[in-house]
Amino acid sequence: MDRFFEGLGSQEVWVRRGIAIGLVALGVVALMAIKSLVARRLTRFAANTPNRLDDVLAEMVTRTSLLFPLAISLFVVSSVVPLAPQLAQLAHGLALVLCLIQSGVWGSIALREIIERKFVGSPDGRADAARAGVARMAAFGGRVLIWSILTLVALANLGIDVSALVAGLGVGGVAVALATQNILGDLFASFSILLDKPFVPGDFVIVGDFMGTVEQIGVKTTRLRSLSGEQIVFANNDLLQSRLRNYKRMTERRVSFRLGVTYQTSVEQLRAIPGMLRDIVKAQEKTRFDRAHFAAYGDFALTFEVVYYVLDADYNLYMDVQQAINLALYERFAAAGIEFAYPTQTLIVQSPSLSTKDARGLSQTAPS
Repeated sequence: MDRFFEGLGSQEVWVRRGIAIGLVALGVVALMAIKSLVARRLTRFAANTPNRLDDVLAEMVTRTSLLFPLAISLFVVSSVVPLAPQLAQLAHGLALVLCLIQSGVWGSIALREIIERKFVGSPDGRADAARAGVARMAAFGGRVLIWSILTLVALANLGIDVSALVAGLGVGGVAVALATQNILGDLFASFSILLDKPFVPGDFVIVGDFMGTVEQIGVKTTRLRSLSGEQIVFANNDLLQSRLRNYKRMTERRVSFRLGVTYQTSVEQLRAIPGMLRDIVKAQEKTRFDRAHFAAYGDFALTFEVVYYVLDADYNLYMDVQQAINLALYERFAAAGIEFAYPTQTLIVQSPSLSTKDARGLSQTAPS
């Protein structure tokens, strides 16, 4: 290329520049043609595959603007064609800026894909307005960060000292963080909730003494609708630090209950009661019997303990099953002559003038 320009005088510098411009234009046309061909084929390929990666790549290629081929052409031509040092440096700097702009576009596309995967999607495929709002805020913050970094890189490569600017941004960021630490704490807590997904809208949760259905996960607060109808509002940071029970994700419910019979129950009846309890529980649908035992001697009752599982998390189903068990127990005990215990106490009345032997038989049993 240097031999081609040998013999050209300084008066013909515009000829050299014209050739450079022509080569740049030719390179842009060729690269844009290649880009269009690749974009069409990649888009057709992505339409026939289930994964999202090729869709993102196809969008990146499609969103590649004229700036990127122009940057590549400028860099190649300015490196091959002998130009004035100032003009070559300007061409290299312009090519770098154009590449950074295109990198920002690609970074924004990749950021949007990451946010859609992590923030918007819920375990059952649902998305709600609150999650979408937080996702938009995260996308905005990410784009600001990407373009800020690219701007600083561009300024630094153009010979501008950005150290003072970076230091100022750092001090300003620390000041803003200290002034808004509570808000930022709740904001980052909302991101943690959306990423870790300990609960999603529609889940029934218990937090301390409060319980309700999750209605909305916001930027600063999460809102529950209690069983009595009022709305309960939690700060995200406080909620994340609390012990939380999520009943929506329960696959089965363990049920344990006790019942008591009177001390007048015979030994044969006591031995038969665990078998009765087992048969009654097993007769119910969607249950799994675990155990039934004569558990303890109470103050006024012989206590039996029963444990079984309802094979569904629905609370109404659990109550229906327990009601059926209670009714069947009442019928079986009545047929077998077994009496349920109720609180009683024994009173011993003794006159000071009577001997212990004479006072026997004066005791009575009465309901409390």
